[in-house]
Amino acid sequence: MPQLNPAPWFMILVFSWFIFLTLIPPKVMAHNFPNEPSPQAAETLKTKSWNWPWH
Repeated sequence: MPQLNPAPWFMILVFSWFIFLTLIPPKVMAHNFPNEPSPQAAETLKTKSWNWPWH
């Protein structure tokens, strides 16, 4: 049964992982988002207190 011989399949596995680890990460890391998030304004809003008469 030739499928039990690990010699050719192990080299195919090693070469495929070598290709995946050398070609794919630079392509993924080069990706940039078109809309970068902008920081919100740092000012705090002043709220008015309620001047309701309590009866």
